[in-house]
This record gives sequence, C-alpha cells and structure tokens, in this order.
Amino acid sequence: MRLRGIPLLSVASALAIVLASCDDDPFRIDWEEAPDTVLLYSLARPELNLPSAFNLNQRRLVLIESPGATGTWDIALDTQEGGLVLLTPGAMGLESRARITSVDGVTFDEVRKAPADTAAYTGVEPVPVELGPIYIVQTGETAGAFGTRCVYYAKLEALDIDVELGTLRFMFDSNPVCNSRDLVPPGD
Repeated sequence: MRLRGIPLLSVASALAIVLASCDDDPFRIDWEEAPDTVLLYSLARPELNLPSAFNLNQRRLVLIESPGATGTWDIALDTQEGGLVLLTPGAMGLESRARITSVDGVTFDEVRKAPADTAAYTGVEPVPVELGPIYIVQTGETAGAFGTRCVYYAKLEALDIDVELGTLRFMFDSNPVCNSRDLVPPGD
C-alpha cells in the first residue's frame, strides 16, 4: 500500500520543483507588437462589397450590407455631418461591449495601456475621425479559453482621411490577451 503512494509523491514533488523553479506565469501569453494598416470605406458610399468595418482582435475586414447581417465587427466607418466618424455596433443600435475613446498629445508608440475608466469610452455615439489623436478600442465580447468572456484592446491612428472619397487609412495594433488593457507586449 505504501509503495503506491511513493510514485505519486515523487511525481508531485518533481512537478512542484519544476513549477517553483519557473519564474514565468504558466498562463501568460507572449505576444509581439504587430502594427498593420487598414483601409476602410464609408458606409455612405453607394458601391456594395466595400469593407467598411473591422474586427480588431481577428484583424479582418468586414463588409456591412446591413448592420446586423455580418457577424462580429468592432468599428465601422461612416460619413456624418460632412466628416468621417467611427461607429461601434452600439452606435448602430446593436448589442455589443465594443467601446471607443481617444487620447491627444501622445504618439502611437507612447500609448502603452488602455484607460481603465469605463466612462472615458463611448459605445453609442459616433466618434469623429481626425489626424492626431490615438483611438483606443475595447472590442466586442467573445468566448475565451476556459469558458471566460473576453474583450480585447487595440489602438489605432488615422494616417489618411479622405472625406470626399469616404476613405480612412489607419495603423493599428491589438493585444491578443483576454481582458488585458496592455497595448504593448510584456517586457517592452
């Protein structure tokens, strides 16, 4: 009877030693900065099949024929009152946790963390697009590992705004870690 407990005790001891010698968090997700650029077209353009929305976590363009018909997207581009605006699904009457805010006076690289203050974000108002501010987006909620509910955070900077053509070219980067407000990888 004692002999059965010894192998189990040995395995448990060895596992404890391995885990204790590890400085790293076993649940940490290592990621690297991967800024990219995207071109969106305003919803006000008459052509069909132009990408006017973007899913920041999945890094994919989305075509919106009608607001609820396309599945998941975090931001869409529209023309309102003579200017381009970013819309979250909530601004189009859809249920979503996607939110957006902006910060002035900093560069894209200087924005290291998304604001924790939820009052700083809007989920139902159009956000005018301008050169200069850095926009921070909390994505819509998705299922994460181990049954958790996750939002992700991303930052973007307008590079080229053409109101007449109804286009926006922007640079963005996103954090792939569930519910982490960090906008740069650990150690950077």
